[in-house]
Amino acid sequence: MKKLMILAIAFTLSAGAFAQEKMDKKMDKMDKKMDHKMGMKKDCVMMKDGKMMMMKDGKMMPMDNDMTMTNGTVCMKDGTCKMKNGKTMMMKEGDKCYMDGKMQMKKMKHS
Repeated sequence: MKKLMILAIAFTLSAGAFAQEKMDKKMDKMDKKMDHKMGMKKDCVMMKDGKMMMMKDGKMMPMDNDMTMTNGTVCMKDGTCKMKNGKTMMMKEGDKCYMDGKMQMKKMKHS
């Protein structure tokens, strides 16, 4: 009987731990969605009105120097980004490159 009681308590505690882990993952996903929907301003460089702009601490300013991101990507003042692997791309209106080097392309509107 003691063993059965200990087994039941152990099962209950482990089930609670698994439920908590799933909830943490759900909360992380929700936080990411909220950041995206609310337009949280992370530091980045972006193409705006045909000019490269830099977002720093929520403030937008013209990009005056080429910038090297933490992953080795180099973004130039003319909107050209050269990845660490040598691939080069030209940023278009609304495209962003975050300080970690991850790119975010502006979503196209369907008409």
